[in-house]
Amino acid sequence: MSASWLDIVQTVVSGATAAGVVALFWQVELAKRQAITAFEDDLTRQYREIAHRIPVEALLNEELDDAKLFDTLTWFYQYIDLSNEQVFLRQKGRVRRETWEVWCDGIKSNLSRPAFAKAWGEIKKRSLESFEELRRLEQSGFRDDPKVWGGRIV
Repeated sequence: MSASWLDIVQTVVSGATAAGVVALFWQVELAKRQAITAFEDDLTRQYREIAHRIPVEALLNEELDDAKLFDTLTWFYQYIDLSNEQVFLRQKGRVRRETWEVWCDGIKSNLSRPAFAKAWGEIKKRSLESFEELRRLEQSGFRDDPKVWGGRIV
């Protein structure tokens, strides 16, 4: 019993449709990955722009005198704000785990530097209602993955 031409055409069309669906799914996934990468790259660019304005001594693990810290507190504030946003974005699942691990390590490292620690202490004192996500990450010893927090801030 041989298959009729109609059966063959239907089989070919079904196969082509399935292949088209797979190709479309792959294109959507690829576009999604590219969008996430571009988004994460933009945040990294923002970090670099801010880091260029922070005194190099602070980046080299040195202390800043009070006058220099006060003069550059705006840039430390911008860094803290960006770091808090990064934590928030991970909490909402908008940042990949691999990227988050690099960012979290960087945040932990920077906030352990004397000038950053002093600026962060000053910022925390003066903005009690802000930076909840970064405060929570710090309280966890930078061990928590904010994504497991879900939408809650405690």
